[in-house]
Amino acid sequence: MESRLKSTLIIGISIIITAFILGSAFKNRNENLDTISVIGLGTKDFVSDEILWSGSFTTKSFDIKEAYNKMISDQKIVSDFFLNKGFKKEEFTFGAVQFNKRFREVRTENSEVAYQTKYEQVFDGYEATQTISFSAKKNPELMKRIEEVSSKTSELINSGIELSSNSIQYTYSDLPSLKHSLIQNASKDASERAQKIVKTADGSLGKLKSASMGVFQITGQGSTEEDSYGGNNDTYSKNKTARITVRLEYILD
Repeated sequence: MESRLKSTLIIGISIIITAFILGSAFKNRNENLDTISVIGLGTKDFVSDEILWSGSFTTKSFDIKEAYNKMISDQKIVSDFFLNKGFKKEEFTFGAVQFNKRFREVRTENSEVAYQTKYEQVFDGYEATQTISFSAKKNPELMKRIEEVSSKTSELINSGIELSSNSIQYTYSDLPSLKHSLIQNASKDASERAQKIVKTADGSLGKLKSASMGVFQITGQGSTEEDSYGGNNDTYSKNKTARITVRLEYILD
């Protein structure tokens, strides 16, 4: 009798739990059926209005003072080169001179013990390095001159200076305004998509339940680069495309 009572209680509890689970599932199903989720896209092509370009040159000597004096001499040659290209002194800047000790590895064979080799780091002089930087903002004429001269630095070799050139970086000064515009366009696109879907199904669109957006993607125009989870921010292309997605979830009336 006691065993039968326990079995009855277990069955009863199981029925209650099953009913609760089914009821919750039905409720969630209805909630899902009462909403619609759509994704809108905001995109815009734009041209960078900021530029940054830099290069560096190096000199070497076993005497640190001699290395410094040689660097000062080279700095004047580099400065005169860009002044002769039409730049003003205030349109470029020199960074601080950086000094590094150089070492070379010397290999010595042990004549007393076969196959035993000794390696030693030997001082090989000082290396002095200095950078030169150019930048422009909302100045198309200066931007063009920087672009043109960046490909002519090999001319300095005739003066005994090898300028190591970095890639030009392009940015946009009014990025916050651009982002706001993209969000607005993406939200409008998502809303229009939702209205078309509901209209096609003879339904009625209700209030907005939730909204979320993806990350901004800035790539070169015509680029086939895939979207990055953390967002893209291309600085190597002058002509760029910015885009973002917005997800809107509406309640259906």
